[in-house]
Amino acid sequence: MGTEIQNLRLSEKEFRGERFKDHHKDLKSDLDLLVLTQPTAIYKIHLDYLLAGADFIETNSFSGTSIAQSEYGMEAIVYELNKAAAKIARDACVDMLKVTPDRPRFVCGGIGPTNRTCSMRPSVDNSNFCNITFDELVVAYTEQTRGLLDGGADILLVETVFDTLNAKAALFAIETIFDDGVYERVPVFVSGTIIDESGRTPSGQTAEAFITSVAHAEPMAVGLNCAFGSNQMLPFLQSIANFTSSKVICYPNAGLPNALGEYEETPEIMAKNVSVFACKGLVNILGGCCGTTPAHIKAIYNACKDYKPRVPGPNIFKRSFVLSGLEPLIYNDSSKFLTIGKPCNVAGLSEFADHIIIDEHKEVLAIAHAQIENGCQIININMDEGMLDGEAAMSKFFNYLSSEPDVAKVPIMIGSSNFSVIEAGLKCAQGKCIVNSINLKEGEANFLNKGKIIKRYGAAVVIVVFAGDGQAVECADNLQICERSYRLLVDKIGFNPNNIVFDLNILTTYAGMEEHSNYGDKFIQIIRDIKSKFPGAKTSGGMSDLSFSFHGMEKMRQAMYSVFLYRAIRAGMDMGIANAEFLTIYNDIP
Repeated sequence: MGTEIQNLRLSEKEFRGERFKDHHKDLKSDLDLLVLTQPTAIYKIHLDYLLAGADFIETNSFSGTSIAQSEYGMEAIVYELNKAAAKIARDACVDMLKVTPDRPRFVCGGIGPTNRTCSMRPSVDNSNFCNITFDELVVAYTEQTRGLLDGGADILLVETVFDTLNAKAALFAIETIFDDGVYERVPVFVSGTIIDESGRTPSGQTAEAFITSVAHAEPMAVGLNCAFGSNQMLPFLQSIANFTSSKVICYPNAGLPNALGEYEETPEIMAKNVSVFACKGLVNILGGCCGTTPAHIKAIYNACKDYKPRVPGPNIFKRSFVLSGLEPLIYNDSSKFLTIGKPCNVAGLSEFADHIIIDEHKEVLAIAHAQIENGCQIININMDEGMLDGEAAMSKFFNYLSSEPDVAKVPIMIGSSNFSVIEAGLKCAQGKCIVNSINLKEGEANFLNKGKIIKRYGAAVVIVVFAGDGQAVECADNLQICERSYRLLVDKIGFNPNNIVFDLNILTTYAGMEEHSNYGDKFIQIIRDIKSKFPGAKTSGGMSDLSFSFHGMEKMRQAMYSVFLYRAIRAGMDMGIANAEFLTIYNDIP
């Protein structure tokens, strides 16, 4: 679309039209505005692509948010702009259907990344500075999405994702709109972009981590666009095809731009390059981005029309526990125990709390990095402390985290007794996190509401086995609470059971009362029961209370932890807060 618009060589006057002739800012580079000032020209471009063989056409709305349009002083017309963009594309599809009644065409409502970034810092000198917030993005994307849907978009395409957190804000807005029940659901496509041969997005994620971060939206198609030319896209497309059960979409540029900004890959060369994707069975939808003309699309159509589309593989997210930071963490039946770090927790380590309170975030990140070096696979963050503004502290931590890829590569567990603090963290995390925690103490309605919000952010959740009458002790009580929690999340709101983690309260043993002596055995039995009764659910436990009665007897405590973990893991315990350096090798215990 952009290439064809540039080829029209429209003047400033033609961009403005009669309606905006006296507007106070230059408008010549506002391509989206043309759906209002030059609708016939935009319609003709759409029709040309359809006549060339396109099954999908994208609305001229790449910069159709109030954030991007603020550059032109056009924030007030954003809804109108998007509705008009979708309607023009819809009119072209309707007219094309008259020509080919046996072949329907579809409108993709294009949702671009905006000209701001939510997880990357625009200033290297101030890692805490952010030029846009998650909430501001959600507001902007909500307005754009409503316009596209009201104009007749068949599909919502969140595209050219250079910052996954921006995309998550768009998906959050889309899901909120659909949950409200006013609009009928339409398919969602998500397409990322990469910047170099490392195969990472501009915000640092691998292809697999990117897919993990957006998988909660259950996109019909996921893939790549823009970035490199088609001849450089193959290995990165293979990574995506191997990791997703969604359909795969790919629409690369017509090569890389030359010194004049022109794209030199001819239709014949591009068609030859992308036909390799189709021949290898990697894609379901092929097209073109920057520099591609109707001639490119016609050549691609002719080169690929006889290849069979990709057959998706099994859904990894339905059979594994998958999280992400900059890199994915995949835990399945063949995996070993997941170690969750304890030190990055204000309530659990005074050193960490001291650094947070006096704003020494480099020292905080050094603690987190040391934990990763010692085998921690998930960083545990909790900002519950009387002297802290929890929401601000959580947001600031994530802002600094983005500047330390050695720490940001692992998933984050976000913990707080205040749900607004948890949300503050989720609004800053481009990866897929774990929320720690929710429970049934405040009733089912509260529990379900929090579950819906967590699902919308795309996070996993820890459920502490509490109910209205307090902490469960007996096996039957634990199982009853687990069953209520599991059924509410899975059956009522469609929560993926693989994203549920039960925290099962490892209680203090040998505290002077006979009934306490078998708490460890009870925990192990509950784990076995959960694994048999609740498919997909994971189990966790913090072990600090287990040997509390032996405080000061460190050798004894080390042995207890090691024996307990050995047996609990064999029973099915998946993860826990543990200090690997503190443990003793099981076979070395006297």
